[in-house]
Amino acid sequence: MWQEVVKVKELLNLPRHISILSHRNPDGDALGSTIALALFLQSYGHKVNIILPSEYPVYFEWMPLTEEIIIFDISPNQAEACIKQSEIIFMLDFNSLDRIDKLGITVNQSNKPKVMIDHHMDPEPIADFIFSDTTYSSTSEMIFEFIGEFGENIKNTKLIYDCLYTGIMTDTGSFHHNTSARVFKIIAIMKEAGLDDTRIQELVLNSQPDKYLKLLGHCLHNRMELVPELKFGLISLTREDYKSFEIQRGDTEGIINYLMMLKNVNVAALVMNQPNIIKLSLRSKGNISVQELCRDHFNGGGHKNASGGASKLGLDETVKKLKEVLPFYIFAN
Repeated sequence: MWQEVVKVKELLNLPRHISILSHRNPDGDALGSTIALALFLQSYGHKVNIILPSEYPVYFEWMPLTEEIIIFDISPNQAEACIKQSEIIFMLDFNSLDRIDKLGITVNQSNKPKVMIDHHMDPEPIADFIFSDTTYSSTSEMIFEFIGEFGENIKNTKLIYDCLYTGIMTDTGSFHHNTSARVFKIIAIMKEAGLDDTRIQELVLNSQPDKYLKLLGHCLHNRMELVPELKFGLISLTREDYKSFEIQRGDTEGIINYLMMLKNVNVAALVMNQPNIIKLSLRSKGNISVQELCRDHFNGGGHKNASGGASKLGLDETVKKLKEVLPFYIFAN
């Protein structure tokens, strides 16, 4: 997969103006991979801008360079100007232009070299150099190996490893799914280099505001539904819930994992009636592929045991559709 890295290295021989993009509603992997790559490229004298379609959760504010990230929703003209000035465009943790919304138009119009690094299925031919492999846990894991292709004398190693660990840790659900021997070998290398993984776990997982527990209690007491015959657990959040609890980006992170704690739940879903769209987050145990379910019915995807999607139906209609199609994926195994 990394054969064409030689050509990318040639593009980076001289200082360049570079934009690094990731997807809307950026998660830990989107931020970890983009910031790590930015730190790496900056150490070689490149001028780097990180551009995201929308804001990131507040519990990632501790990461380096976050205050310099350009958010398209807030500064669209600045974001588009940076892309137009770019001599190289990196696209991380997404493989289709619709994942970056209106930014995709500007990216598509650029005739500058584009580099995609991503671990999701079915990449679209939107880049000149495509590094795509679904066997990786995360784009952050791929960036670790991409950087390694440049040699051993890497600057800013501590900060880079903090970011990459954040991406790997969050995209594997704290090493609960999508792991491999390669992942743990990479973490071992980071630990030997001085990674303080406990500190990062605390910053990411134990920095929630008070309202998180109130929202969690509401979800488990008032919004949880169990379907024993399917070994299925569901939490659905209404628009009223969003208003009552003032739910912001990142506030629902991890709630679905409480359903997966139940012995008799093999598939869990969090269905959220956000202000403009219905979003779904699914988890599964064993050989049940929620990735296929999201891909086939909810314009989404992700990993076999952890995926997401969206629906243009109403909340009740979306839940009904989910219950109707779910048996085909449960009983196929």
